[in-house]
Amino acid sequence: MGKARETILEIDLRALEHNYRYLRSKLGPETKFLGVVKAFAYGSDSKRIALKLQDLGIDYLAVAYVKEGVALRNAGVTKPILVLHPQAVNFDQLIEHCLEPSIYSPRILRAFLKTAKKHRQKDYPVHIKFNTGLNRLGFWENDVSHITEEISGGTELRIHSVFSHLAASEDLNEVDFTQKQIETFDKITTQIDHKLGYRPFRHLLNTSGIINYPEAQYDMVRSGIGLYGFGNEAQIDAELKPVATLKTIISQIHRIEPGESVGYNRAFFSNGYRTTATLPLGHADGIGRQYGHGKTYVEVNGQKAFIIGNVCMDMLMIDITGIDCKEGDEVIVFGKNPNADRFAATADTISYELLTGISQRVNRLFIGD
Repeated sequence: MGKARETILEIDLRALEHNYRYLRSKLGPETKFLGVVKAFAYGSDSKRIALKLQDLGIDYLAVAYVKEGVALRNAGVTKPILVLHPQAVNFDQLIEHCLEPSIYSPRILRAFLKTAKKHRQKDYPVHIKFNTGLNRLGFWENDVSHITEEISGGTELRIHSVFSHLAASEDLNEVDFTQKQIETFDKITTQIDHKLGYRPFRHLLNTSGIINYPEAQYDMVRSGIGLYGFGNEAQIDAELKPVATLKTIISQIHRIEPGESVGYNRAFFSNGYRTTATLPLGHADGIGRQYGHGKTYVEVNGQKAFIIGNVCMDMLMIDITGIDCKEGDEVIVFGKNPNADRFAATADTISYELLTGISQRVNRLFIGD
């Protein structure tokens, strides 16, 4: 693992394996594991991450959109891929690449059934999404009869799984709400089994659900952010390893006199003699303007250096006064210290947004494979 010579996102596949095995250790021996690799695998690289998870023995993968699933198939991924938010315009392509759709509304059910008939499919696997309280996507409990009648009326589709999504599994102040979701899901799946005459497999838990509600594992769990090193609570974060480290270098160092300004709109004024460094990284790379103005720090040779002034499109400036460093030295933007959670918190956001926002123009470097 060498020092950075430009802005890179370093992706540690050993950390991914560690996180996968840790989360697996929380499951029963028969419980399947679905790895969520949407949004470029939370901003890293969906193809390399998916192939690594496939090698580790993952049971299922999930993406948000059909395009993402097609990219994985073209990269050699053979595991089942659930498309969580497919659109009807992409259904031909979905079937062509043997992807499995989440069916979440009457409109989507009708559209996919029509496409399956056109392609003369038989028992094509679909996953029925129910809304149990998140109020984002999904059928209602009173849609069970309609769904089973539509699907049982022909041979084109077969319900492979029934699933829902917890709204607040990481919030222990919302245990009652989460338990109500679990109870509602139990009622729905019991009705589905009775009306179909066969039992689709069930999945409900996300990363925080795996940790906080192990009794609701059903047949499979789904993990996204946990695979990438974050468990939504400090105790679990300590057991996981961040997969992505954003690194850059010092392009130039400036000595600033008292009263001088730095950057666009003169957003920073020096209150004394200061030393600043300019980094080749900006809001076009995913580090937005909200991280400026002395709220967020990066690490330079083991010391904190705060971002000053307005973040530019391709550059940002940091205060390195008193830090022993030189032009060309490596800078850790986030990784272990600060990690993505702490970095994001300085701008009142979360690790998910920070990680998925890292631009694809930032080179990815893989280690530990």
